[in-house]
Amino acid sequence: MRRFGFLLALALLGCHSAGQYGYSRKYQPLSAEADASDGAREYDPVMAERDKDDWKKSAVSLFGVVKARAPAHDGSAYLTLSMRTLSDRNLCDDFDEDTCRVTVSEHEHATLHVLVKLSSEDDIGQYSVGKGSLLRVIGKLADDVDPDDGGAVLRASYYRHWPRNFFVTTADAAHMTR
Repeated sequence: MRRFGFLLALALLGCHSAGQYGYSRKYQPLSAEADASDGAREYDPVMAERDKDDWKKSAVSLFGVVKARAPAHDGSAYLTLSMRTLSDRNLCDDFDEDTCRVTVSEHEHATLHVLVKLSSEDDIGQYSVGKGSLLRVIGKLADDVDPDDGGAVLRASYYRHWPRNFFVTTADAAHMTR
C-alpha cells in the first residue's frame, strides 16, 4: 500500500499542465487549439501573396502581437497584428517550469489584419485583447483587404490570447534562461 501511495504521488507530481498561458519549457497547445489547427498550415505572407487563391482554400495559423484594435461592423474586433515566429523553446526565469513563458521572435515578419469574435473576458477588462497582447490565430484568408494598407485580412475561427506581460520575446533572452 505504501508503494502505491508513493507511485500515485510521483504520478501527480509528474503531471504538469502548462495552463492557459503555457507555462512550460516547450509550447503546448490547448486541446481545442490542437483540434482547430489540425490541417492548418503556417501562414507564409510571401507565398500567400504569390498564390492567393491556393492560400484561401485552407486554414492558416500564425502568432502575432497586437499593434491596433478597432471595432468591426459585426461586433467582432478588427486587429492589426505584427506577425511573429514561435520559438522552439520557451524562455524561463529559472529551472522551475512555472517561470517559463511562451516565447516569440522579437522581430516582425509581416503585418496582417484579423477579424475575430472575442470572448467576454478577452473583450473587456484588465486582461483584454489590446495593443501588446499576443495571439495565436487560426482561420481563413478573406477576399477583402485592409482599406488603409491593402494588407491581407484573416477571419479567425479560433484564437488563443496572452495578455501583455504574460509572454516574452527573444529580446528577453539576456535576462532569462532556456
